[in-house]
Amino acid sequence: MRERESFIYGVATSAFQIEGSPKADGRTPSIWDVFTHMEGKIYQGHTADSACEHYRYWEEDMERLTWLGADAYRFSISWSRIFPEKHKVNQAGVRFYMNLVENLEARGIKPCVTIYHWDLPIWAQREGGWTNRKCVDWYVEYATYLFQIFGDHIYMWFTQNEPFCSGVLGHTLGMHAPGYQEIKSGFLAVHHLLLSHGKTVRAFKGMNLSGRIGIVLNVTPLYPDSVSPADLKSTQFADAVSHRMFLEALFKGKYPEEVTHLVNRITRGKVKFHRHDMEVIATECDFLGINYYTRGLIKTKSGGIGYEAGEPRVPTTDMGWEVMPYALKEMIERIRASYTNLPIYITENGAAYPDSITETGEIHDFDRVEYIKRHLDIVAEINRDGGGIKGYFLWSLMDNFEWQEGYSKRFGIFYVDYETMIRYPKDSAYYYKAYIEAQKRDRL
Repeated sequence: MRERESFIYGVATSAFQIEGSPKADGRTPSIWDVFTHMEGKIYQGHTADSACEHYRYWEEDMERLTWLGADAYRFSISWSRIFPEKHKVNQAGVRFYMNLVENLEARGIKPCVTIYHWDLPIWAQREGGWTNRKCVDWYVEYATYLFQIFGDHIYMWFTQNEPFCSGVLGHTLGMHAPGYQEIKSGFLAVHHLLLSHGKTVRAFKGMNLSGRIGIVLNVTPLYPDSVSPADLKSTQFADAVSHRMFLEALFKGKYPEEVTHLVNRITRGKVKFHRHDMEVIATECDFLGINYYTRGLIKTKSGGIGYEAGEPRVPTTDMGWEVMPYALKEMIERIRASYTNLPIYITENGAAYPDSITETGEIHDFDRVEYIKRHLDIVAEINRDGGGIKGYFLWSLMDNFEWQEGYSKRFGIFYVDYETMIRYPKDSAYYYKAYIEAQKRDRL
């Protein structure tokens, strides 16, 4: 690992949310391509067929990174652009990402690659996807190929982005692709996602590359909605599913008892692992990525079965999420006390607000500026207290396809006119640019 490096400031995107061009140059569909075309799944039937057309306008988007003064750019690679069929490499897809990486390097911007950001190739899903243990091998083949091709060009590798969303939201709650609603499927998917992470870290460590590798977890610190014992118990279980299932697997080599008890009861003990799976999952990596947006309030449903979200108590973003920077500090303190001293990167943080553009092309997003400022301030406070945060990636470079919300929510610091695909800097872009410039001056 590199020692005594400067704190890095960047922005983040994901392939499915910005690229568009779903059939260009040999790409085949992913589970999200299929999911977005299912009736009733996405807001007003929106699809990502066009997204931001980043596949066509990527060079212009790189200019925006240079204008911002970003140290790093976190982006994901579309698995089905690289492997449109099982074991078959698509060189056109490889060229697209190699051009992107080399362009970033020429600009002095660190390329940071998310290997998997939810867009499993449909060819893999047809054989069971993440519920099939073979998917782990397909993923490792894909990741290892990326290591071989891009090698030392990549500053940081992120194996999985938010396995909670892929596993639980996608396979237990049906909110994300592939849309399953089954506890067994969700747990199998989570286990295989984490196993693919551990095996990929081992493969990477065996290749003697100069970059570093880790995983990205989404954290939404959970608090009881009231002081009732029922709400406290519900919060503890929700935390086991949302956080401890991942943190304890990765850093303690086990799953929480609440989770394994539920799975064993539902499946009658039929879910079995291979002998060394948990040891592989707990393979030490180089850092931990944290995506943070808000906290959550948990209350027990009427009748005492299950739990749900409590009503917000402070101002919220357009997603209905509380603006609560201090909860990030408490979560980092918890991770440090109970799980790991690895370097931590804030790999996503940002806010959706209902932006409007003036006749002169200006977007005055005061609320987003304030959100970013408050979270950058809390990151600085965490580090003053020895929290070991090494970098911050703002979500997102530009407005994009926001999963089940379609184009109705805008997270970008660049406004995207989806009719013309013209990007306009918001006030938040000017703020972040000035902030980065000030931090760089302080480094001198």
